[in-house]
Parts: sequence; structure tokens; C-alpha cells
Amino acid sequence: MSKKGNTRSRRRSLRIWGGYLLVLMAWVVAVMALAFLGFIICASITWQPSPLHDILNWVRDYIVLVCIVTVLAGWVVISFYFISKPIKQLDVVANAAGQLSRPSEEPIQLPDSLEDISIQLNLAREQALRDARAAREAEQRKNDLIVYLAHDLKTPLTSVIGYLTLLRDEPQISPEIRARYTGIALEKAERLEDLINEFFDITRFNLSRLELERQSVDLTRMLEQVASEFRPIFAESGLSCSLDLPPKLHYSCDPDKLARVFDNLLRNASYYSLPDSTVEIAGRIEAGKIVLTFSNAGKNIPQEKLDRIFEQFFRLDSSRATRTGGAGLGLAIAKEIVELHGGTIRADSTEDRITFTICLPSDHSEAP
Repeated sequence: MSKKGNTRSRRRSLRIWGGYLLVLMAWVVAVMALAFLGFIICASITWQPSPLHDILNWVRDYIVLVCIVTVLAGWVVISFYFISKPIKQLDVVANAAGQLSRPSEEPIQLPDSLEDISIQLNLAREQALRDARAAREAEQRKNDLIVYLAHDLKTPLTSVIGYLTLLRDEPQISPEIRARYTGIALEKAERLEDLINEFFDITRFNLSRLELERQSVDLTRMLEQVASEFRPIFAESGLSCSLDLPPKLHYSCDPDKLARVFDNLLRNASYYSLPDSTVEIAGRIEAGKIVLTFSNAGKNIPQEKLDRIFEQFFRLDSSRATRTGGAGLGLAIAKEIVELHGGTIRADSTEDRITFTICLPSDHSEAP
């Protein structure tokens, strides 16, 4: 509970305690006033011998005892009221809290005296609804993706079997055709491997918790190495890669996992870059933080998709073209790895340019 909520609770407790004491004092004063008023009234009346007269005489003789008993009886009733009221309120709150296990769109209604608790429960209810919706959407995206991938597995597998069968059944075909069939079978087998790897990514992402094994590395050297590995992939689409990095950029990190972040960003660039364009990688130290940017020319991403680009199983390509993107896990995993390092990652898309910016905390960085 917040400090403000604690203050309100203390004030509410003081009001209840003050009300309790005030009612007790009022009851004592009322009993004394009634006793005094009754004494005056009874003294002004000429009484005849009767049972009522005997009772009043007894009360007069034991007025102190009668007042004490009356006050005690009232104290018991008043205490029972003030004790039972919060118990009833506790039952109401317990029933309302039970609704959090099965949150609905209907807000939780509590008495006005429990307004603060009502607000907190409704905030928790709304958060539970958002979490439930997000979980359902993520589960649905994952299920849809698995169905799509399972379907996509059939196509390259059928092609591999088909071309290998032709090579087996037609031993007399020319070397040129044999080489072409072998190349196609190899290409389909590689695509099949990519799809299987995506299944493993889904399993690892959902069943494992990433842990860091930090060591000091030179990010400049790491980025140069990762970029060089992607040059053949970029060359297939007529892409080039430029680097604008300081001579040294030391950082304490998990090199394998951070290299996976760079790999995922460059792979994303290879999917969505415009042909014959340049993928730009830049790094600098700004305000004591390491800032890395990965920028490529590409069609502007709508804001509604940009807001979801780091979600699990989210793909920009909704047409399910198997050559444009993977399982929709690359950027989600990249975000988790960067945040485990204490950093942030964001995506921007303006003027037909897509830019990913990574900020890593200064406490592990060293100036070049």
C-alpha cells in the first residue's frame, strides 16, 4: 500500500476510534441526565402505595448501581456494534476480493465507507483483466503460429522428398539438371531447418529463464564480427552494411546473449530492408551510457504495429510469407536480453527508415 493509502487508513482508524469514544461519552451523559430528570419528575408527583412506587423507591435507593449497570449494558451494545461493523465490512471485502480470481467487466461495488479499498480492488481487477487479455492474445498468437509452422513444414519437406526421389529414380539425368535439383533440395532442407529451429525457439522462450554470464568485451569488435557474418545474407538482396563505431567500446555483458540481440536485429533488417539499400550500425557513449543504433531503409511501420513489435509471436508480415520473418520471437527475446542487462530498446519508423536504439547502463561501460 502507498504512503498516501497508509495515511488515509490511519485517519479512518482515528475517526472510528474517536466515534466510539464519543458515543460512549454520550451514553454516559444520557444515563446521568435521565437519572437526574427522573429523580426530579418522581419527586414532584404524589405517589400512592403501589408496586411501581416500590420499584421507584428501590431504584432511588440503588441509583448508583442502576446507573453503573445501565452504562455497562450500553457499553456492551455499543462495543458490539463497533466490533461487528468492521467484521461485516471485512466479509464484504473478502467477497469482493474473491471476484479478483474471476475478474469481470463489472466494477467491484463497496459501501461508501470502503471507498479507498474499492478503488484499490478495481485497480487490481483492471490489471488482472489486462493480464488475462494479454495472456489469451499471446496464447492465441502462439497457437496460430504453431499451426502455421506445422503447415509450412509440409511444403519444404514435400519438395525435398520429391527432388530426392527424382534423383533416385532418374539416374541418367544430365549433370546440370542433377545440380539444379540438388540445389533446390538443399535450399528446401535449409528452410526446413529454419522452421524446426523456430519450434525450438518457442519452447526455449516459454520454458526457460534467461540468465547472464557477464564478462568484459569490446562491443566494437563484436559488432564488426556479427556484421561480417551477415554480408553474404545482405548480398543476396543487394544490401550493404556500414559501421560508425568508436575504436573501442568496452562493456561488461553476456557476449553470447548480446550477440543474439545484434543477430536478431540484423536478421530483421535483412527481411524488411528495401533492395539495394544500406544497413547502418552506429555506436556512441552519450551521457555516460552506451547507445547503439541499427537503421535500415524500409517501408514505414504503422504506429499500432510499432507499439506491439516487441510482443511475443508478433509478426509484421500478417500474410504469413515464410521468407519474411520467423516465429515472431526475435525482437521479444532481444528486448528481454537488453532489459536483463539493465538497458532499454525501442523502435522508430519515419520517412521510410526503421531504427532500433539500444541504451545500455553506464555502470558497466568504459569510455574508449
